[in-house]
Amino acid sequence: MDYSVIGKKIKEMRKAVGITQGELAEGICTQALISRIEKGDIYPSATALYQISVKLGVDVNYFFEIGTTPRLDYIKEVERQLRGLRVNRHFEEMNELVKTEEKNPLFYQDNVNLQLLYWHKGIYQYEVKKEADAAFELLHFAYQLTASVKKAMTEGEMHILASIGTIYFLIHQYEEALVYYNQVEAAIRATEQLHDKSIKTRLFYNISRLLTRIGKLEESTDYCLKAIKWCFEEELLWGLGELHYQIGYNYELAGDLPKALPYFKHALHMFEIRKDEVYVSFLTQKIEEISK
Repeated sequence: MDYSVIGKKIKEMRKAVGITQGELAEGICTQALISRIEKGDIYPSATALYQISVKLGVDVNYFFEIGTTPRLDYIKEVERQLRGLRVNRHFEEMNELVKTEEKNPLFYQDNVNLQLLYWHKGIYQYEVKKEADAAFELLHFAYQLTASVKKAMTEGEMHILASIGTIYFLIHQYEEALVYYNQVEAAIRATEQLHDKSIKTRLFYNISRLLTRIGKLEESTDYCLKAIKWCFEEELLWGLGELHYQIGYNYELAGDLPKALPYFKHALHMFEIRKDEVYVSFLTQKIEEISK
């Protein structure tokens, strides 16, 4: 997208409306940021662009129509931001973004886009509010927005069912969790190609955690090894640290520390690359204890 064109148009419309950069920025961002957006130095986030469009009295689609790519870019940008906030566990910011986009017709008039928001609403309900039943209700609603027995499961639906399974896992209802995980695994086998390759990695990791929890250590390790193979085949970074740690943990539970140690070291290396300080600190201490 040609963001310099968008910046120029924002400037033109702001002047036509008769407001200053500071007035446009109020409640959205800083005046300096508006200045840089108008100059084309940076591009606004999806949320900021939507808020700017509201303040200028124009549909957000307008900015995508004057750019060089379709308005779908806006949805993809929101999806990208939600994914980053979700993965990094910034749930409050994630929820604020969801609440903003709920007012956007691009979302509330399209079930696929609305599903994205309700999926994240369900995650927030459990992760922050700790209300499993409310989370299940939101996630099932999100799933039903697009679900149909006549078509293959979409990746959005896979994500939602996997999230339901994970909540069941976290509240120690392992049989229910496995039911949902198995549905997603069957859907992955049935699909010809995954756009979001991480779905399979995350699913296999979650299944391996569940199998470890119920004492099926060898089966858990098998799932981890399959997921690691998938990561290398698809050149995926996420999951390699978690999967190596899980294998090491399985060996640790089995009392085989010499086999556990190299997997913990591999995991530590991956978390160092990702600059995940929590895991780095935890694994550094664990490796030192085992080495002694």
